[in-house]
Amino acid sequence: MKKFQFSLESVLGYKQQVLESLQNEHAILIQKMRQQEERLRQMEESYRAWNEEFRQAEMEGITVAEVMRYESGLRFWEKEIAQQRQTVLQCQQEAEQKRRQVVAARQETASLEKLREKKQEEYRKAVQKGEELFIEEVVAAQKAMAALS
Repeated sequence: MKKFQFSLESVLGYKQQVLESLQNEHAILIQKMRQQEERLRQMEESYRAWNEEFRQAEMEGITVAEVMRYESGLRFWEKEIAQQRQTVLQCQQEAEQKRRQVVAARQETASLEKLREKKQEEYRKAVQKGEELFIEEVVAAQKAMAALS
């Protein structure tokens, strides 16, 4: 009997390549998201430090100009943090969308792999049955030869 050949092997190979590509893209998006989250954390820490410095300066007594400078700095950090939160949210949404694509591609690949396994098992059974029939024919031929002798 000829060697097992899965008719959709090229399709399966293509789907596996697509899956790998999507997984790589997802990993890059996750990394980008984590970098943006870390940047947000650093901004929030800068805001807290600036606010603490302002509170300390207030206790020691500062001029109106210095109060305005601190408040301006705080408003700047609040604006930057709000923008960075939007960036983080966008990165999270992109990563989630890519994750869904990876899941769908994984399901497609898995279904083709199961189909290949099923076809391979059918092939194996057909080969086994063919071998059994061949052995039965050999035994029957031997018995016929022995009966003729």
